[in-house]
Amino acid sequence: VQLQASGGGLVQAGGSLRLSCAASGRTFRAFAMAWFRQAPGKEREIVAAISWSGGTTHYADSVKGRFTISRDNAKNTVYLQMNSLKPEDTAVYYCAAARGSLSYTSRDYAYWGQGTLVTVSS
Repeated sequence: VQLQASGGGLVQAGGSLRLSCAASGRTFRAFAMAWFRQAPGKEREIVAAISWSGGTTHYADSVKGRFTISRDNAKNTVYLQMNSLKPEDTAVYYCAAARGSLSYTSRDYAYWGQGTLVTVSS
């Protein structure tokens, strides 16, 4: 599966952005999907993950209550709605796909998008 992330940009603190990740192929619903991010000088970390059906989600503590992950299997797309953005949310955001069950670790995700930059100004 090939992934194409979009929707990043520059936003002021307190603002919102919605990231999208479009997947190619007809087996999108077989994959758990996730968003990771990597800030300059920091390791890549999971932001949110969603099961193939959308029935199970997971969020990093730092984004709980502010970010929402969702998916539309008919459109082969996963979304990340980001509200109340903070300067510490600044990072390159990556979408990733893992065949099978939802996972919290990057090594379980075999397919990665190219990343989209989110910059939150104070």
